[in-house]
Order: sequence, then C-alpha cells, then structure tokens
Amino acid sequence: MNSLLEKYFPSLSPLQRQQFEAMGPLYADWNSKINLISRKDIDFLYEHHILHSLAIARFIRFKEGSRIMDVGTGGGFPGIPLAVMFPDCEFLLIDSIGKKIKAATDVAGQLQLKNVTLRHARVEEEKGLFDFVVSRAVMPLPDLYKLCRKNIAKKQMNALPNGLICLKGGELQHEIQPFRQVASQIDLSKEFEEEYYQTKKLVYLPV
Repeated sequence: MNSLLEKYFPSLSPLQRQQFEAMGPLYADWNSKINLISRKDIDFLYEHHILHSLAIARFIRFKEGSRIMDVGTGGGFPGIPLAVMFPDCEFLLIDSIGKKIKAATDVAGQLQLKNVTLRHARVEEEKGLFDFVVSRAVMPLPDLYKLCRKNIAKKQMNALPNGLICLKGGELQHEIQPFRQVASQIDLSKEFEEEYYQTKKLVYLPV
C-alpha cells in the first residue's frame, strides 16, 4: 500500500488498500500504450494524481447514494480514486477522447468498481442529474459552470449544497471573479505537505 495514501487516509479498508495498490501497475501499463499521464510524471502517479484526486475526499465525505459526474476524466482522475474511496456513491466519468475512456474503462473494470459508469461524450450531451460535478484542470470555471449547471440536481442530501468541485493550479483570481461572492477556494498546501501541493487549490462552487 502506498505510504502517502496511508499517511493521509489511515482508515482505508483492506479492499480499498488493494484497489489503490493495483492502480500503479494498471496505469503504468496503459501509459506505455497511450499518453494518459506525461511520461516523466508516471513515477509520481500516487503523489500527483491519486492523492490529488483524493483532496476532494478531504473536503467532503459524500453521503451514501450521492451521484457524482467527473467531467473530462482523461484516464480516470479524479473519478476512479474517488469511486474507490466512496463505494456507496455512483460515479459517471465522461471524456470526449475515446482512447482515454477506453483506458479508464479497463482500469475501472480491473479494479472491479461496480459504482462507475464511463461515457465517451461531451458534457453538453449529458442529460443526467448529479449532486456534484467534479473536474481536474479541465476548463475555466465560468465555462464549466455554463456547461454543467443543467446537470446539478435540486434535491440536497450532503452536508454541502450541490455544486461544482474543481481541482486547479496556479493563479485563479480571474476565473473565480464572476463567482467571488459564492465560491470557496482551499489551498491544498494546508491539507498535504508535499511540495507539489504548494500551488494547488480546490474550488467549490454551489450551484
């Protein structure tokens, strides 16, 4: 079991540990076929991709039965690590690039994740309703809001109002400006001490 995950999530079940352990070889294998993660970054899979995805689990504990859509999932981030963390929630992972969805579908299948559906589509085409939409550095917040607000369910079941939860890096003032009254920004350097997280942020926008 990766010691980084152990450090921040000490109470994982044996099955979750096994699933996280299996992600390393699965992603390494897929990355040798198609470029899911930059070649030099695959060695930092757990620190830069899996732990980063799980920053959302430090921010909110999704209630059982919650529905979450991961927009622009690529190889399955943040959706696949979150699906392992919240086995009682349903996840839809969508991406417009077919070969990435193929890889993520294989990873989810090998991990035997029963709570994950994958779809090769653009978010504009998705009609389903979800408690939260999550994304990782996919597009500026105003664009994501415009495309996804139709997908946010009215009925609330979590401790936080339904909305968008985005993982981002760098300077965000400009894209958060239109939502500055309602959006929250969390510095991930407060959650994780690794240097990679110095510039990383989580942005939450209730919809």
